[in-house]
Amino acid sequence: MTSAAFSTAAPDAALEALFVPFEAGALRLPADGRVLFLRARDGFRLREMARPGWVCEQSFKPFAEALQRSGLRVGEQGSTERFPLVVLLPPRQRDEARALFAQAVARVAPGGVVLAAVPNAEGAKSAESDLARLAGPLEQLSKHKCRVFWASPTSDGVDAGLQADWLALDEPRRNEAGYLSRPGLFAWDRVDAASALLATHLPADLAGRVGDLGAGYGYLSTQVISRCAGVTALDLYEAEARALEPARLNLEKAQGESGRRVDVALHWHDVTQGLSQRFDAIVSNPPFHQGREDLPQLGRAFIHAAADALLPHGRFWLVANRHLPYEAALASRFNEVRTVTVQEGFKVIEARGVHA
Repeated sequence: MTSAAFSTAAPDAALEALFVPFEAGALRLPADGRVLFLRARDGFRLREMARPGWVCEQSFKPFAEALQRSGLRVGEQGSTERFPLVVLLPPRQRDEARALFAQAVARVAPGGVVLAAVPNAEGAKSAESDLARLAGPLEQLSKHKCRVFWASPTSDGVDAGLQADWLALDEPRRNEAGYLSRPGLFAWDRVDAASALLATHLPADLAGRVGDLGAGYGYLSTQVISRCAGVTALDLYEAEARALEPARLNLEKAQGESGRRVDVALHWHDVTQGLSQRFDAIVSNPPFHQGREDLPQLGRAFIHAAADALLPHGRFWLVANRHLPYEAALASRFNEVRTVTVQEGFKVIEARGVHA
């Protein structure tokens, strides 16, 4: 199955604004052509500006694949190579953004520039203030309802203690429910109410190989291990690479607590592109938005991916916001669809009897 459920080509004001300092003559591209773009997003302006020495890093699988389709080089996460220019599009979550600023400063070469762009409505002033605290004096301009700002960090101008503290913000940490997570992941600091509702209704007789679509930091899969003794294998699919290490650690802990071993595999994967494995059961709390935009087609794409991957006897357990129109998609792929419960604005649905 192919799907364009994740929007990778929508107008991107921050991406447009990011390159305005070069158009205005305030900055020049490095003479050696080497640029690192953190949290890079594909777009016409990037394709127009990029040169062979540019490296893009992106942890969200659909965006990484869009960059690759456009012929851009996508670098390995965790590299320590330094560049004379590091550009970035900071996320909205502040701890996550601070960690990214600290990474940018660590990756810029001596005498180099760190450049960022943030929409005014998404915390631009706070982001600018954070980079100034870390890297010293900034220059800035405004365009496309965004703030663009940059610094030339020096060894004596960077607050090394603050940089270390902010780098640590991206390390897996325990949330209020005791699960390892990271700032910026979905419901990173808690257990999502919809996932908790689905977990309480999971039948104890789920068995065999189970898939968890949109697994996040692994909460639902830990509940499958603790509640379903017949499950022998778990495959977690998650588009955000930063979720995989917390998920791995949470699954190790769940197995230790259960006293049994389950064959666990974690996949950095866009579920809307389909699955290669076949399953006895699938559980999912699918995403239904990207940024601030509601995209119910994401959930429908997850439904079709699940139907394609289930064995004939397979069962699909889904939780969703009550208002989301998934019933028609479910009915088109399953012979039996029942609403198990509707509570607190969410609905839990079981589907069986998959058909083409």
